[in-house]
Amino acid sequence: MFELYLDTADIDQIACHSKYLPLRGITTNPSILANTNTGLQELLPKVREVIGEKARIHVQVVSANADAMLNEAVNLHKLPYDIVVKVPATETGIAAIRMMKRQQVPVLATAIYSVQQGFLAALCGADYLAPYVSRIDSIVTSGDDNIDGIGGVGVVADLQALIDQHQLPVRLLPASFKNMRQVLGVLNAGVSAITIPPEIAVKMLSHPALQPAVDRFNLDWQTVFGQTLPFES
Repeated sequence: MFELYLDTADIDQIACHSKYLPLRGITTNPSILANTNTGLQELLPKVREVIGEKARIHVQVVSANADAMLNEAVNLHKLPYDIVVKVPATETGIAAIRMMKRQQVPVLATAIYSVQQGFLAALCGADYLAPYVSRIDSIVTSGDDNIDGIGGVGVVADLQALIDQHQLPVRLLPASFKNMRQVLGVLNAGVSAITIPPEIAVKMLSHPALQPAVDRFNLDWQTVFGQTLPFES
């Protein structure tokens, strides 16, 4: 089943968008939590209250070495919430992921910029992979000779193809979106989860022709029936 996440720790935004979006939960990172000045002890119960008991929350470790990352992950896993531990897919992070999976901790490998990076994280047992779509696009645009130049959606599509080919039990959860073109691109690539910021959530139901069409329907109805409702007509 497809999983949709909101990439924020702003509880007002979560409450607003959860009214019309079928959210599986939220994704956070150290910057998101710091920018909202919200700790987990405050955030977790509020997210559960807004989204429901089955809300899944992705929380990133901040330690610098694998043993310390593992300790963080184990303590996060002990909390009475559905938490997926986010780990940057560095050499140290992937070593920590292997240790975490031996203790059956759910893991998301984050900060993925290349196909090979994500594939290695998948082979090491990550449950989710988070390619940074817009950030990859920005690097490609910069002309760095060390980048393969396929863009964020291309990285996601190639990574999804490898996962399908090797039947790996991992979900792609692309992140970092700046426009709907990127969102539609990864959806067409066959991903089974995404996380979007609140401003993209608004755009998902935005179109310049939408409100005029609704207004026309209402005007036509009221011209003939006034304030009578359809079931009363």
